[in-house]
Parts: sequence; structure tokens; C-alpha cells
Amino acid sequence: MKALIKTCVILSVVMTTVLAPMTSFSGASLKFRHVVSIYSDDKDISLKEPESIACNEKSLLLVADTGNGRLLRYIFQSNVLEAGVKEFKVPQLLYPIKTRINSKGEIFVLDGKQRRIIHLTPEGVFKGYLDPIGLSSPATFVPRSFALDEKDNIYILDIFSRRVLVLNPEGKYLRQIKFPKDFGFFSDLTVDLRGSVFLIDSVNAVVFSAAKNSVKFSSLTEKLKQYMRFPTVIATDDRGRIYLVDRNDSKIIILGQDGSFIGRLSAQGWKEGHLYHPSDMCINSKGDVFIADTSNSRIQIFKASE
Repeated sequence: MKALIKTCVILSVVMTTVLAPMTSFSGASLKFRHVVSIYSDDKDISLKEPESIACNEKSLLLVADTGNGRLLRYIFQSNVLEAGVKEFKVPQLLYPIKTRINSKGEIFVLDGKQRRIIHLTPEGVFKGYLDPIGLSSPATFVPRSFALDEKDNIYILDIFSRRVLVLNPEGKYLRQIKFPKDFGFFSDLTVDLRGSVFLIDSVNAVVFSAAKNSVKFSSLTEKLKQYMRFPTVIATDDRGRIYLVDRNDSKIIILGQDGSFIGRLSAQGWKEGHLYHPSDMCINSKGDVFIADTSNSRIQIFKASE
């Protein structure tokens, strides 16, 4: 692992690929500094096209090592990856494409081949499949993605029935939010600290939102095709900024709370700090930014500062 983790000197890791100063809500510039890249576990087994990452405020980083059909748990604290990596591999998990962690450290993973969400303990022990309890008609659902809120409620992007399902932490059905009338294809969703739900329409590059407890989505932005080609992931930070991962164009687009364009992190390639088909990102309150750099078969860690 030591040979495959490359740490950049702080003076040389300021990302120069941000187009213009990215104005934050405080008026300062938002910059990304590359800290470290992860290429393997502690047995020097290389990552293989990782599709997803999850992080929390306790310095935990969970990687969906998709090509190897496993999860890897790292500890990243004070800009340093601590020694010791835990591998979670269960027979029920074949092809992890989305993973998230709740407030108790429990793990949820969407398996891309089975199209089912798997529930694991914090130690990686299989607890069961997440099958909604008391689901209203239609009972059939096909998850494309999912998200967790601050209270561990679960939001499932159901592309079969064109809705977002909302479940409580035990998996009991609470409500649903129907997709808007006109859209292309929804690839991902996220929930911010206020409980607002956001969808990204990958085909039209439009962000939709629904306020907490709302029963419908409305468009937050116009078409953003001038900034991106095919965004597939959406995330938010504790300041309410919205991040869109454009997998096809290998860039990260940043929007304000109102959907206004702030800036982009854009540099395609294999060098440290560059991206090649990124597929997921996670941001914590410490300003740690984790990106699944899928086609480079690595996880890149940045530090955001203003």
C-alpha cells in the first residue's frame, strides 16, 4: 500500500484547473488542493474501477472497489491515511456501485447486478436486503441510486415507478415523491442538511429539487449543457453548495444553493489531481473531498479551502 499511495507536497498541489475564482457564499475563493491518492489496500491489491465512496465526520472512508466486488474501509485523519485497511466481502455483494454510511456506522450498498440494496453492520457483516416495508402501489421498484439524510432516513431513486421512495431507518415506507412530468433520465439523488431532495437529469443537465416534506419536484436550474456533457452524480456540502460529477467529461461542476453556476474542477488525465471518468464524490464538514476516479482505478482526496 505504501508504494501505491502517492502524497503530493503541499506547495505543489494547488489545483490550477479551476476556471476563475469560485465565489462562495462568504465571497472568498473556493480552491481544491490534492492531498493523496489511494491505489490499493494494505496487501498491495490494486483497486479496480471503484464506482463509489462514502465518508463521515469520524474520518472514515468507505470505498466500493467495484471491479473486485468488495468494500474497503480506510481512516483519513489530519490529511493522513492511517495504517490498516479493512476489507468487507460478503457473498451477497457482487458488484457494488453505490455505498453510504448512516450515523451508526452501518453500511448500505447498491449492487449493480442484482439491483438490490444490501445492509451491512459497521463490521461488514450481512444484515439483509433493504426491502421497503409497507410499500404503496406499485410494490415493484428498481433502485438506480439512494441517499441517507441526517436522521438516517433512506431515499431511493426508483426508476421503474418514476419516483423517490422515502423510508425510515428501519426500512418502513413513509412517503413518495413523484418524478416531474418532463425529464430525460435521472441518474442520482442527494439530500442536504435541510432535508431538501435533489435530482440530476443526466440527459438535459438539469437539477430538480423538492423541499423537505414536499410531494413534488420542480426545476432548480435551466439546462446546463454549456457547462457539462453528462452529469451522473449529485452531492451537497454543509454550505448548501451543489456538486455535479460529469463522468463523460471528467469534471466537477459547482453550483450555488439557488442553482447558479460557481465554477468547475476540470482536468482530464492520469496525473495526480486529474480525473478520468469520475463516478462519485463525498464531502465532509472538515473540507475533505473524496472522488472515485474510476477509469484511473484510484480514489483521490482533496482539501477544499476558501
